[in-house]
Amino acid sequence: MRTTIWMVLQTAANARATTDPLYRPKMRVGAWASSGWIEGWIEGGIEGWIERRVGAWAGRLALASTLLGCGDSGDDSGGSSDASSASASAASLSASGLVTGDSMHASDGGGSDSSASGSGSTSGASEGATSEDSGVSESSADGPKFDLETPDTPSVDPCGGEPGDPPFSYIWIANSTQGTVSKLNTFTGVEEGRYAVGPGATDPSRTSVNLLGDVAVVDRNGGIAKIAAREEDCVDSNNNGQIDTSHDASYLPWGQDECVLWHLPLASSGNRGPRPVAWVGEYDAETCTGSSPYVWVGHYHQTLNKGMFFRLDGQSGSIDAAVEHAPWSGNNWGPYGGAVNAAGDFWVLGWQTGPLIRVDYDTLQVDAHETPHLAGEWTYGITVDGNGHPWIASAGYVHHFNPDTQQWTNIAASGSYRGLMADASGNVWAARNGPCGVAHLDVATKSLIGYVENFGCVTPVGISIDIEGFVWVVDQSTQSAFKVDPDSYQVALQVTGLVQPYTYSDMTGAGLNLVVNPPG
Repeated sequence: MRTTIWMVLQTAANARATTDPLYRPKMRVGAWASSGWIEGWIEGGIEGWIERRVGAWAGRLALASTLLGCGDSGDDSGGSSDASSASASAASLSASGLVTGDSMHASDGGGSDSSASGSGSTSGASEGATSEDSGVSESSADGPKFDLETPDTPSVDPCGGEPGDPPFSYIWIANSTQGTVSKLNTFTGVEEGRYAVGPGATDPSRTSVNLLGDVAVVDRNGGIAKIAAREEDCVDSNNNGQIDTSHDASYLPWGQDECVLWHLPLASSGNRGPRPVAWVGEYDAETCTGSSPYVWVGHYHQTLNKGMFFRLDGQSGSIDAAVEHAPWSGNNWGPYGGAVNAAGDFWVLGWQTGPLIRVDYDTLQVDAHETPHLAGEWTYGITVDGNGHPWIASAGYVHHFNPDTQQWTNIAASGSYRGLMADASGNVWAARNGPCGVAHLDVATKSLIGYVENFGCVTPVGISIDIEGFVWVVDQSTQSAFKVDPDSYQVALQVTGLVQPYTYSDMTGAGLNLVVNPPG
């Protein structure tokens, strides 16, 4: 059985953290870090690896730099739009071979070839201002495995793994007006692939990454697609003896990239197609195996004012179960963001006024909860922490919901908030507009810790956490993504060349990994 990719990544990260003081990941699996076999592994085979890698990581401190101010405007729709675009003086990476919005969409018959390079800079309104915004067991007999228990021989991994660098770590960011999704290496910031997400005029937004690194990306104009992270999992559909796929910021016309594994059309009316999306994850610590058998997706039926939710088979993309909830709020885009807990239940938040619902994985029963209505605020993003509790972003507040007591905790925070994400160190990070920045909150005390500010942002939309514990901030107006150190609040690097990036869901798989394998 193939091991869970996130588990492999986490183990290697923990080992490096123990031996390299410059490498300080925040996301640790406590049982692994404290086990005796980890110590033996570190004392043995890791020494050569350290010699190879410590030089590269010593340069990390040089990436932090003086930070610049950001715009100071926003509105209740979440669409901040300061005209003054600032850029960070930290290391900046620009994707090459970008395609402009004029040639971005492929038709059902193959569409236009988009291999030409360009600036990738297009004009487009923020979601709040205009147009808002596969249940296979993903496992096999191959691949390294890591155990959670102490073996008889501490320097040998009983699951068959060997020490070394993590195989990969990606963040998947939607280029909304281009109709594509970018795959960025979170260690280097290099774009290692860009993919069309569907036929016709597509408008992708949310992405969700499973335990093996594969992504599900939703198209607000109607549809959901699955893309493989590793070329070995792609399919040579034209039988030419090779995998035809993107390896940089250029992308193939729709239907020609063989790493796009499936696409399911879904209803959309006036850009009210699918938004909330979240993979289900399962991990067996005794057998060292993991899988992501299903993926949840939802959209809004505005005419009937009801939310439509589907549990899809992760391998085929076929509908395994369907659930409806009515009445919804009646507010524009309806179901807006989603996340799962360890049981695979689908938590979904409605735009502006809620509701917050939970779709039970086993029974498909829907539990609905009113969201707080404080001083005319609106609701936007959602995440689930390691306790399985939802957090939602709003205007002037970030809210925590305790499913056991059915009680809300309202945490006052200046600005308007969009995407947010919980990490494995007990923090929640929320993208702030007006002024731009990131709020840092404490899960245990339900309190505000502080703000990350003046790093060149203009309209932060989404937040995600990578395998090292760095906080990634997707900024729509600067068309870039910032990698921020959670301790120093300094920018480690900035990736430019994105096209109206609009993603604020679980872009790395860290959110899913947190609930199925919480630390401690």
